[in-house]
This record gives sequence, C-alpha cells and structure tokens, in this order.
Amino acid sequence: AEVARKVEAIIRDGGAVPATIAVIDGALKIGISDAELDALAQTQGAMKLSRADLAFAVSAGKTGGTTVAATMLAAALAGIKVFATGGIGGVHKGAEETFDISADLEEFSLSPVITVCAGAKAILDLEKTFEVLETKGVPVVAFQADEIPAFWSRQSGLKAPLKLDTPHEIAEFQKARQTLGIAGGMLIANPIPEDAEIPQAEMAGYITRALREAAEAGVKGKAVTPWLLGRMLEITSGRSLTANIALVENNARLATKIARAMAGD
Repeated sequence: AEVARKVEAIIRDGGAVPATIAVIDGALKIGISDAELDALAQTQGAMKLSRADLAFAVSAGKTGGTTVAATMLAAALAGIKVFATGGIGGVHKGAEETFDISADLEEFSLSPVITVCAGAKAILDLEKTFEVLETKGVPVVAFQADEIPAFWSRQSGLKAPLKLDTPHEIAEFQKARQTLGIAGGMLIANPIPEDAEIPQAEMAGYITRALREAAEAGVKGKAVTPWLLGRMLEITSGRSLTANIALVENNARLATKIARAMAGD
C-alpha cells in the first residue's frame, strides 16, 4: 500500500492522473480509494486475474490483482493510453515442453495501451519472450538504451529492436501507429536506475537456483511467477524487492512524461 501511494504521488507530482486498477468485491475499479487500497493490500487469497478470468471475478464478486494483460484491457476500456508496471510476463523457461506463456504477450497486440516496464521479468526466457512479441507485431522500444533491460538489471545481452530517447518521440510513434490503423499497443523497456540495479551476472546465479527449487517443489502455472519472485526476495536478502520498488517508481516517472506528451503537453 505504501509503494502504491508513493507511485500515485509521483504521477500526480509529474502532472498526470493516476488510476490504480484492481477488482474489488466484483467491481472492476479504474482508480481506487485509500480505504480500498488498504483493504486490497491486506486481502488474503486475492485472485491473480488475467484476460481469461477477469470477467469471472466480476461475475462472482471476487477480489483480485490484475496482471499486465488484464490491466491493459481495463485501461483500454477506460480510455487510458499509458500504463506503468514493474515487469511483464512472457515465455517461461522450458515452455517448449510446458507451453507456459503469459497472456500478457497476446494482449499487447490487442489493447492500444503504451506499457512502460523494466523489461520482462528476468526469471523468464527473455529471448523467446521477445521473439513472440516480434511475431505478434508488438513494438519493443528501449528507452535511452541499446539493450533490452532485464528487470532487476540494466542489461540482458539482447539488442533492442528499437530505441527512442524522449517521451515525445514515444508519443509520436504511437500516434503514427494509430493513424496507420495498426492495432494494439507497444512496450517501452525502461532500464532500472543504475544505483538500484543488481547486475545481470549476479542475478543469473540466483535465478538458476530459484528455478531449480521451483521445479523441485512442483510449482506450476499461475503460481510460478509469484513463487519465484518471493523466493528471489529470500535469496537476495531483500535486495530484489528494493530494486523492484525503485524500477516501478522509475517507470511511473517515465509513463507520466509519455502521458503528458500524448496529451500534447
């Protein structure tokens, strides 16, 4: 709740309007009150909602947090053009056997929302994730960087397909796509601030260990990502969470500037 409030404050201070998205007691909320935010933060057993089960939660009166896919869908319904998050879902390691691929990747080709993130979550198969986005015609733009960032790390070893250096350029790119009638949104990969990153070489060992332990524990499906992120918090003695907060705040700042540019400011 504290982090969510700080992110909203960053957006307001930057001259834009924040709208935290969630489903609370069956209502799809585009912007939530302080009381609702506190209640959501303390909800036990909240659902993890994507495109497939968003309407189920609404019909059944459930409470849940929305994935990137569901948040993009909700934002598009409300006419919101820019969305800030931490990292996107993608192709999980071993997907050639499990077919475990996040619905986030499909949503980018459907919802006309600019998503600002720090790249895909580093626990994923990054190369396959960005191959899928390319197949779906989703622009992946690195902000002021030559490589796609890897969530906790500024570098992934993957060359950025596209690079833009200003929020205005990003806004103009999306406007050109809309003028041409190209459906869907785009992904802006914004590197974590340098003083907050955990270098890729260091993270690689932690991630390998966490993935091995997840396999040994039989964790599958939707449970994989939250389990791995929780385990990374333990393995890194809290450093991963500190980095996660820093990158979310950084993404909110950039998203605010893009939103203003989209509005002609």
